[in-house]
Amino acid sequence: MSTTLEPWLRSPLPNIIDELQPVASMFIAAKEDILKAVSAITANTLWEKSGGAASIGFHIVHLAGATDRLLSYAEGAELTDEQKEELSQEREADHLRPALDYVVLQLAQSMDLAVRRLEGVTAEQLSTQRELGRARVPTTMRSLIAHAGEHAARHAGQIVTTVKIVTTHV
Repeated sequence: MSTTLEPWLRSPLPNIIDELQPVASMFIAAKEDILKAVSAITANTLWEKSGGAASIGFHIVHLAGATDRLLSYAEGAELTDEQKEELSQEREADHLRPALDYVVLQLAQSMDLAVRRLEGVTAEQLSTQRELGRARVPTTMRSLIAHAGEHAARHAGQIVTTVKIVTTHV
């Protein structure tokens, strides 16, 4: 059994308000769980699909990009041209098949940046009205940040499970 405490037990993180400590822990846990799960896979395994499920690579690329986009909306920003281009490439990831080292680095950097983006957010800002996407769906900063964290946790679980499936099937 590992002696390293889970991220939620290592908090509080400096410069992050209590309300966002759980979300920061979700980003850290997602990064750590994914890095551990993919540490022994091959480049081919990264893009393998099983039972119609999305590939590990797609989940990683999507998680990194979606986290950035959700936090941009939470900050009240519109998507940049670069983010829109990355979204287009994300949709084609299974065909473009970026290298394993590249997608893992992008994921790690994305989760680290997500934690840093929570620094300095105040409790008063959390109820600030925001809009999501081109449809400008009304929401709040709190909801976007919370969704970014639960989205990271969900995809981390999918990645860990998919790694087990594609590396153990015959």
